[in-house]
Amino acid sequence: MQPIPPPLLDRMEVIELPGYTPEEKLRIAMQFLIPRVLDQHGLSSEFLQIPEAMVEVVIQRYTREAGVRNLERNLAALARAAAVRVAEQEQTVPLSKDMHRLASPLLENRLSEGAEVEMEIIPMNESNHEISNTFSIASPLVVDEPMLEKVLGPPQFDDREAAERVATPGISVGLVWTAFGGEVQFVEATSMAGKGELHLTGQLGDVIKESAQIALTWVRARATDLKLAAAGESNLLEGRDVHIHFPAGATPKDGPSAGVTLVTALVSLFSQKRVRADTAMTGEMTLRGLVLPVGGIKDKILAAHRCGIKRVILPERNLKDLAEVPAAVLGSLEILLAKRMEDVLEQAFEDGWLWKQHSKL
Repeated sequence: MQPIPPPLLDRMEVIELPGYTPEEKLRIAMQFLIPRVLDQHGLSSEFLQIPEAMVEVVIQRYTREAGVRNLERNLAALARAAAVRVAEQEQTVPLSKDMHRLASPLLENRLSEGAEVEMEIIPMNESNHEISNTFSIASPLVVDEPMLEKVLGPPQFDDREAAERVATPGISVGLVWTAFGGEVQFVEATSMAGKGELHLTGQLGDVIKESAQIALTWVRARATDLKLAAAGESNLLEGRDVHIHFPAGATPKDGPSAGVTLVTALVSLFSQKRVRADTAMTGEMTLRGLVLPVGGIKDKILAAHRCGIKRVILPERNLKDLAEVPAAVLGSLEILLAKRMEDVLEQAFEDGWLWKQHSKL
């Protein structure tokens, strides 16, 4: 909507279409996508069967999207593979020794590997025009995980991704909203010898750059309270620079909702304490440490659920937005509400955080 002039946009009614839940995608695939794909490739369920369990694997490990476009493409790839197998592995009908071999293009086209053919033979003393053959495929091709890997390749996504990427201090997991739905966004921070400068990379907009400045200022101002510096130390960055990177550098990023994620990554870096790998967060932060509400909560929670996250930290004032999230998704997550930045840090680390004193306004 960025190219639309504000006066024109103000006169429009904007309709937001949230992403599907995994359960909704499964129902759509079983009721609509699979029958349509089979029909488009000249197949039926007698030749190719895709169990629900395999559709769930495709949804979780091969497609992470708000809609079902890539899901349908992957199902079509499975149908094409089945059609090729039928065409390449034809075989003639095994006949008993008392019968003459028949050459029938119809038989050759209908048979697949391992297929069993039931034939109804009408005696010759009856009308030859009534002779008919009835085919039934006794062992249809059933999609399993080896076939998925052979056709679709190795899984593109793994539930262990977050645990592997948050294995070292200085990394936190955030939740962002895009035009394609919610996404999980990792934030990486590191330090090196320097002059106390802040370096930002990842194709960032002005708002998110300002959020990073606010996060660093808040951490430096609360360094003693956070037990990141001994009493009397005036400069947390003395003699070193800080570099913050947002992976997926080709994707533009902007907005204030990464504020709490940035602070958590910096505190993790300076304390050398790892953030919980099963926890993601979102929220804007003020210079005084207040956590402000953000938008796109439903899509962000769906993204966390899709990526195997178990705990989500949200601004307390976003509590009302949870009514839009499906109950099945909420039941699989632990929702943690935060009013101040200290609340976020106490939930983000494995053993909480021991405060010398809470900062005051």
